[in-house]
Amino acid sequence: MDSIFTKIIKREIPAYIIEENEEFIAFLDVFPLAKGHTLVIPKKQVDYIFDLDEETHSKLWKFAKQVSVKVNSAIECKRVGVAVIGLEVPHAHIHLVPLNNVEDINFSRQKLKLSESELVEIQQQILKA
Repeated sequence: MDSIFTKIIKREIPAYIIEENEEFIAFLDVFPLAKGHTLVIPKKQVDYIFDLDEETHSKLWKFAKQVSVKVNSAIECKRVGVAVIGLEVPHAHIHLVPLNNVEDINFSRQKLKLSESELVEIQQQILKA
């Protein structure tokens, strides 16, 4: 069964896409911990990140690094934090979260509620970076 991320890849549901190539896609988390919180995923649906083959795993991290540079350039923050939890969606993914303090990456805290226009504005800022 397709994950919600696979449905995004297939354009069956909308997303605020930041970067994309043949193998990977990055898009804004619609339930972000911070403005600019981005998800980076392989287009091939694999549940657990450590089940990715070596080449895909390495390329995914390289792609995530490229995306993090854009996020860091566009969003005011001290740095971009990284988290891999993998319990929410059965599709390997990396969270890139703009950080100003350690609490910014606390997944147990309440998520931001951003409007569509705010998400589009953040997407455009990152795309321009």
